[in-house]
Amino acid sequence: MNPYPLRLLPGSDLRKALESAVSEQPGGPAFVLSGIGSLIDAKLRFAGHDTATTIPGPSEILTLAGSLAENGAHLHMSISTPDGRVVGGHVVYGNTVRTTAEILLAPLPGWVLRREPDASTGYDELVVRRRVAE
Repeated sequence: MNPYPLRLLPGSDLRKALESAVSEQPGGPAFVLSGIGSLIDAKLRFAGHDTATTIPGPSEILTLAGSLAENGAHLHMSISTPDGRVVGGHVVYGNTVRTTAEILLAPLPGWVLRREPDASTGYDELVVRRRVAE
């Protein structure tokens, strides 16, 4: 495994930038091993909810983890608000980096990761396959 660090600049959309980084890097899909940084007006979808909740103001990314498949991401994050309250959930689009986001990615060049419909859950879930040599 050859993990690589990534820094996202202020104004970046966290999820879009991670999806773009993986599509632009050789090696294909990846897992997010770690992430820290700051956001403004964070957006998280909490368990059992269909829509995202905005947490207004600045926040600190305490943890960030997930999978980056060729057709989408599945990311979870915990953040701390200015008063020290910690909340976490599913990362949606629209999380704007405030000052920085520092992320460590682990590419998986020998694998194909895709999100496909799963009849048992009703959601697009991760499907893992070995990459076939061309």
